[in-house]
Amino acid sequence: MTDTPIASIDRSERTGSPGLVLLLALALVGAAAGFSLLPHDSGARLIVTLLALLSMVGVLSLFAYAVGFLQFAGQAAKNDITKNLSDTAAEGLLATEGDTRVIYANESYLALAGARDPADVPTVDRLFSGAPDVAEAIYRLAQAAREGRRGAEEMRLSPPLSGDGAVGWYRVRVRPLERLGAKRATLWQVSDVTRERERHENVFQELQHAIDFLDHAPAGFFSAKADGAITYMNATLAGWLDYDLAQVGVGGLKLQQIVAGAGAALLSSVSGGSNEVRTATFDIDLKRRNGQSLPVRLLHRLAFSSDGAPGQSRTLVISRAAGEEPAEDLRAAEVRFARFFNSTPMAIATLDSAGRVGKSNAAFAKLLPDCLKGPNDKHEIFAGLGERDRAAVSAALDAATGGQTEIAPVDVSLNDGKNSARLFFSASDDGSAVLYALDSTEQRALQENFAQSQKMQAIGQLAGGVAHDFNNVLTAIIGYSDLLLANHRPTDPSFQDIMQIKQNANRAAGLVRQLLAFSRRQTLRPQVLQIGDMLSDLQMLLRRLAGEKIQLDLKHGRDLWLVKADLNQLEQVVINLVVNARDAMPEGGAISVRTANVGEADCAAFKEPQLAPADYVLVEIADSGTGIPPELKEKIFEPFFTTKEVGKGTGLGLAMVYGIVKQTGGFVFVDSTPGKGATFRIFLPRHIPAAAELAPKAEEVAKPAADLTGHGVILLVEDEEAVRAFGARALASRGYTVLEAASGVEALQVVEEQQGKIDLVVSDVVMPEMDGPTMFGELRKRGIKAKVIFVSGYAEEAFSKNLPDGDFGFMPKPFTLKQLIETVKTNMG
Repeated sequence: MTDTPIASIDRSERTGSPGLVLLLALALVGAAAGFSLLPHDSGARLIVTLLALLSMVGVLSLFAYAVGFLQFAGQAAKNDITKNLSDTAAEGLLATEGDTRVIYANESYLALAGARDPADVPTVDRLFSGAPDVAEAIYRLAQAAREGRRGAEEMRLSPPLSGDGAVGWYRVRVRPLERLGAKRATLWQVSDVTRERERHENVFQELQHAIDFLDHAPAGFFSAKADGAITYMNATLAGWLDYDLAQVGVGGLKLQQIVAGAGAALLSSVSGGSNEVRTATFDIDLKRRNGQSLPVRLLHRLAFSSDGAPGQSRTLVISRAAGEEPAEDLRAAEVRFARFFNSTPMAIATLDSAGRVGKSNAAFAKLLPDCLKGPNDKHEIFAGLGERDRAAVSAALDAATGGQTEIAPVDVSLNDGKNSARLFFSASDDGSAVLYALDSTEQRALQENFAQSQKMQAIGQLAGGVAHDFNNVLTAIIGYSDLLLANHRPTDPSFQDIMQIKQNANRAAGLVRQLLAFSRRQTLRPQVLQIGDMLSDLQMLLRRLAGEKIQLDLKHGRDLWLVKADLNQLEQVVINLVVNARDAMPEGGAISVRTANVGEADCAAFKEPQLAPADYVLVEIADSGTGIPPELKEKIFEPFFTTKEVGKGTGLGLAMVYGIVKQTGGFVFVDSTPGKGATFRIFLPRHIPAAAELAPKAEEVAKPAADLTGHGVILLVEDEEAVRAFGARALASRGYTVLEAASGVEALQVVEEQQGKIDLVVSDVVMPEMDGPTMFGELRKRGIKAKVIFVSGYAEEAFSKNLPDGDFGFMPKPFTLKQLIETVKTNMG
């Protein structure tokens, strides 16, 4: 063994073999002896032949050497520059053949291994043997070498291979080497990275110290993205606000959660140009987790990219809470004013004569953000207003900067088209104007809704009154038509004319019913309904109405609640909406009918101010048609309003839908975008039935009387002479004794004259002097027990709640002769 260091070991070359040289010499001696025994001529020829062959081998060898195909052993490797690079590489390189035979090791590896003898160079697994800390990693690398895969591990070894220090770090990599016609070879790379790891640990420690210094600084600090997501907050600020630092940096905390009022909008108002850095100071309130406020001063810095987009903020937070700093009266007063200025819900800003914004508060930044976009010298009030309001604002601004007082407020629409504001102007001592702005969006919406409601109510009252008067006229027309038809045979020439009169009167009666439906004065027969069952029964009819070009899709919600409504009227509502949707798609399309439960907590999601929070069953009918223009949406429920061609619509379909839904206690809303269809949403209040309502009822089958004649005294009270005359004539023709009265007062006089001998009273509801319900009460007070039948064009519910307890019936106008006779016969029986 020698003590001198070994430069490197290379056993990759093929070494010479003395045995082969000796064998070749013996072969030549044997050949010479053999030639001596042969005859002279034969021996000479063989020698010449052998020499010729040896000459050819020599020539070919020289040629191969000249072109570089044949080289002397060791010369190619010894002259290869790559070997020099490998020998002097900083990381240790070891090449092995198989698992244990070392065929190459460079100087760095020999130094790591401390090898002094070429025969004593260890493999990598032997180099790190006996160290349990790295055994598992070395095993994984050895397994990768045997399988011909690449592998890398970083290992901590105590003590290190050199013995200097307590710990050493090593990075070991392995990969296969491709060798033609040779055994499997593997290249190991071993690097001592102890110094590198120490540098990393020092940098990490310094970073930890810097973070610790920032976290526990006597001031707060945070960083936020442009969308308000807070990416960093130091421990001081988190402690002030009582937030857990684990919430920060993972999207768990937003700027709006820690800034009180409209302060977040104020921070977002900072703008700058390309590659500019802006710093702004704000005195605002932060919001603790428990809702309490914390007065602070923010030094808010923003850097803008080359395209002008804001980067993450760097914001220093200085607490202004009591006890945080020595009292400074002037400064404290300034801070208090700044807090009040930025915390008030009224938007405030100073304006010059050109409308440029000077100082503004957080509420202003929230209400009129467009006024604060771009560089500071471009901030102006007109940027946030609609075009049509700018002249009025400019006039008010001129008045304020001119020193005038008592300037009238200006109502404006903001340029987003959705919100509105009321602006107040006042003069300032320095010739500027002070603007005060209040968000009037909600107030304007309430005023518009109230005005619309008042208009619909007025139209409803008018429609109800018109319908009532028409019902009286139609009752007379239909009644006298029935009397004429009773006296004419079908073969009479005038029979068909009379039928035409009656049919058109019935058609007019249908229009009147629609008017009454809109005015919510029709008679309803409510019952407990399952909306899903109703739509399933109606499905086939809806598909026929929709036609072949329309795809009708019904989607029922699960476990729908019950409602209480008139089945026939509710079916009419759905039919009308489906027909309207069909007419909006002349080229075909799709109609979707969907039902769902809407809980009280879900009502706000529909953003309908009129929808009172409660439990509802939703019926939604949507189409893919032309949609409804915004200017027409407020008119579609008005009677006689239609966009269809003349003769194709009465304009009462949606009016009837509105009235029926309202009379049922529900709401109907429409949402539409022109060109994208319309969606009607009907909200029907949830009904929780009593046990009696759920009990099965025996079906009552009304059997019309076979004999419609009768006898008895009937008091007919009707202020409309034509209706009264028709009724009296019809009843008298069936054998009844009819007493007539034109009002309630006259009816009481007739009763007194007859000394109470009245079998039945048929009375109108609305009459001059004394109406029907008042007359009913007077009759009961006087001991008249005769049953009363009320007839009216209004709904039974409109007056029945004002009646005293008693036995009375109801018959809606207009009625036919047969309906009058059957009702009287049934009640007389």
